[in-house]
Amino acid sequence: MVSEALHVSARLAIPEAEIVERFVRASGAGGQNVNKVSSAVELRFDVAGSPSLPEPLRARLLAQRDRRLTDGGVLVIDAQRFRTQERNRADARERLADFIRAGMVVPKARVATKPTHGSRMRRLEQKKERAQVKRGRSQRNWE
Repeated sequence: MVSEALHVSARLAIPEAEIVERFVRASGAGGQNVNKVSSAVELRFDVAGSPSLPEPLRARLLAQRDRRLTDGGVLVIDAQRFRTQERNRADARERLADFIRAGMVVPKARVATKPTHGSRMRRLEQKKERAQVKRGRSQRNWE
């Protein structure tokens, strides 16, 4: 059931050659089985060096402050939620696809605005009122 590419969206697919999977022993509970079977999956995907990612998407993915990204731009996903290797493998691939899909959303550019005349006047009025309250306190203490 090995497909030739991981389909992220209708227009983007990651070839199998770019995904490196390593099967390791899972940590945690699982009885004797956990010591014998390499059911956990460590998936590696080179975001910085992938030719299948468009440049703007690559830049957005590398700009994310994700602890799974190494300094070299390699995404490392550890999947050991399930007891079988195949389910962990599918989980790791789905998490890779989710990571890439999250980067496909282009953030809306912030439009700089100025405070309105009314909001500036209200702010200054509040400052004057506050100063008056504080002045009143200091005069009470000296009497």
